[in-house]
Amino acid sequence: MAEEMDKGAVRIADDVVAVIASIAANETEGIAGMSGGLTEGLARRVSGKNFHKGVFVEVGEYEAAIDLRVIISYGARIDETCRTLQKNVKEAVESMTGLQVVEINVKVEGVEFPKEEKEVVLEPINRVK
Repeated sequence: MAEEMDKGAVRIADDVVAVIASIAANETEGIAGMSGGLTEGLARRVSGKNFHKGVFVEVGEYEAAIDLRVIISYGARIDETCRTLQKNVKEAVESMTGLQVVEINVKVEGVEFPKEEKEVVLEPINRVK
């Protein structure tokens, strides 16, 4: 006979939710990367906390709120990309943790332009006439 276990609590650390959100964000098409910004670097040095670049979470007993700071790939539609990002992060966090994601705020902090490869043409130099 199986007994129901009700003698303890499960608490999911903020860092776990941040990792899940970060992976989902980086897998979203049009997202070039996450933006840590100056504030996050300062907060990490002062508090010693292990912040995940560009991801800030608040986790309660049943719910989570997530703030993302991202860099968009040049040419991507910002509004569509951000809506897809919100959907992907919400689905990933909810399916892996069982928490209800009540809010996902996205702040676009930059645009990444494609890196152009400059072609270097070496021309022979006539040193002697």
